[in-house]
Formats: sequence, structure tokens, C-alpha cells
Amino acid sequence: MSNTLFWLYLINSVLLIDHEIDSAYWEEWNIFKLPGGITGFLLIHIPVLFFVLYGLVLVFQQSYTGLIFSLILSFSGLFAFTAHMYFIKKGREEFKTPMSMFILSATLVVSIIQLVLTVKQLFNI
Repeated sequence: MSNTLFWLYLINSVLLIDHEIDSAYWEEWNIFKLPGGITGFLLIHIPVLFFVLYGLVLVFQQSYTGLIFSLILSFSGLFAFTAHMYFIKKGREEFKTPMSMFILSATLVVSIIQLVLTVKQLFNI
């Protein structure tokens, strides 16, 4: 596994964590109709952040499991972008600030590159 994948995973992790900070500002639990308000939102993120950071360790260690975590993170970034663009097109006002749009767009680009590199390494292409 290359150092490039480690840095892509790190960059994508930072972007997605930053997006989740933005999500708390926009009260994303209301958009996705999640129960528990901010408390539930924060509780959900404890294991999520643990696995994101644990995946970074596995990618750094160049393990096969790290590649699986990299796939999951890549798809998470693609989902974040797609879901929020869907809501924006439906008329939602959240995530339309320039910084929110930058984070989502950068997440899309990095996720695609990370996904391609991960698949290449996974299948030795």
C-alpha cells in the first residue's frame, strides 16, 4: 500500500470530520430525522470517529483490512456529497454556504481518487 493512500485517507478523514462539525451546526439530525437531537448525534459519532481513526492506523500499517476501511471511507464521502446535493436540489437551505459546498466538493474529489487507488491496490491493478 502506498503512502499516497495514507495521505488521501487522512485528507478525506479531515474533510469528513469537518463536514460532521458543519452537520452539527446545521442540525443534521433533523434533516435525516434521527432521534435524540444533539445528544443522539454526538453518541452516534463516538464509534464512527473511532472507526475512521482506527482505519487510518490500518492504512498506515498497510494491512488488507486498511484497504477495506479505505473503501468504506471513500463510499462514505461519496454518500455525503450525494445525499446533501439531493437535499439541496429538494430546496433545503442547509449546507449551501461557500465553506459547506467547498467541504462537500473536496470530499467528492478526494473520495473518488481514494476509491480508485484503493481498488487498484486491492486487486493489484
